[in-house]
Amino acid sequence: MSADNGFIPRLKTAVLGTADRPLVFVGNFEVEEQWAVDEQGLPRVSAPGGMAVVNSMDEFTLLLGGKRDHVVLKHAPDPGYRGYLEGLGLDLPQIHVIADPDPARTVSQDALHDPWLIAALSALRTDEACLLAHGVSAVEEELSTATGLPLAAPDAARCKAVNSKIYSRRIATKLGLRQPNGWACDTLDLLDEAVTEAAAVLATGRKVVVKEAFGVSGKGISVVSDERRLDRLRRMISATARRKGRDRIAFVVEEWVDKRADLNYQFTVSRDGSVHFDFVKELITENGVHKGHRIPPRLDEAQLETIRSAAQALGGQLAADGYYGVVGVDAIVEPDGGIFPVLEINARNNMSTYQVPIQERFVTAGETAMARHYSLRLGTSVGFDRFREVLGDLLFDGAGSGLLVNNFATVNAGAQTADGAPFAGRLYGVLIGDSVAEVDRIDARVERALAVLQQD
Repeated sequence: MSADNGFIPRLKTAVLGTADRPLVFVGNFEVEEQWAVDEQGLPRVSAPGGMAVVNSMDEFTLLLGGKRDHVVLKHAPDPGYRGYLEGLGLDLPQIHVIADPDPARTVSQDALHDPWLIAALSALRTDEACLLAHGVSAVEEELSTATGLPLAAPDAARCKAVNSKIYSRRIATKLGLRQPNGWACDTLDLLDEAVTEAAAVLATGRKVVVKEAFGVSGKGISVVSDERRLDRLRRMISATARRKGRDRIAFVVEEWVDKRADLNYQFTVSRDGSVHFDFVKELITENGVHKGHRIPPRLDEAQLETIRSAAQALGGQLAADGYYGVVGVDAIVEPDGGIFPVLEINARNNMSTYQVPIQERFVTAGETAMARHYSLRLGTSVGFDRFREVLGDLLFDGAGSGLLVNNFATVNAGAQTADGAPFAGRLYGVLIGDSVAEVDRIDARVERALAVLQQD
């Protein structure tokens, strides 16, 4: 595919009206945490050091930009990793590194605490650069104001509104798109009604799920199999809301449905209201947590048409509601092959967004790819050159098959909060091969090779 016809030029044209202006990419992953600041949630347990790894996912943005673009990163890329990417022939964007990053802060929050960086970004106004964040919250609006760089997206209030799971349910209903039986609850009365109806579902032996409207990555969700548990959740939510003196809440209650596969598809909404379908991928999940994508998905033409039609309908409604930019939608394939085309809408960048330039550049027609991450348990920080040594010919070199690493910062991010103890890390990459069987073989070999590092 010509670079001029690729995803990033299309995205620039969609959000800026032209592909000729530079973008400043900001990878504020799990922006939902900001959208949920004033929202009531379910009890959560966070793993120590977990946010340090999540916040280091900002390095994914390194592969979105070109020479005229810019990225803001919490840490400078490992020299060996940067050399690896340049060796693949990639034209990397200009990198701006936070002076004093805090593992618990997003890259956007860090940037606001760095006056030298603010000054450097402000200087980009002469090039008519714009900020393109993973998702827009009040923090990114503040960064836009501080630098004078306009956002290549709607305002934070609009972005929050269309990312609510309540919004997803209501527009799917409005458009007549299939979705699991469920209830959108933005008042306590609606929650009471939903619990009464959901109890009837539980009485038949089926399960329901209670979700925070802005939950992400398996957080803010509770699967319920008995009426007493459901009523306890209702009473907890009601008591907390009343203690705060408000009736407004933001939860979804849905019937748990059997599935053969999870899907994620993406489309881009332009400022003029047009909708471009980008792709659909099959998710790889483990215990409800996203682990990666299989490309292409195992779908027939009828199933693909259902997804494409849903994308056009949803994109039209989002445009009418004032949104433009990247949209990812989670969907489900039922055991009998039926499709629920709308589980939830993520009107922001998605994990799969960051894989598109790699697909366009390195995955040829007829090849198979699998994007995934490898969980690591390390005793000390490990440089990329050591990974290159351990992976050997499994490391993708620009042609043929192998693992193309698309985020290395997450490997050692947990070391910042581990106080010398063993820490959890992640290696992200895209496996490329000429068949599903070959990709699976490479995947298994990579797992075995990485086990060596965990014994160091």
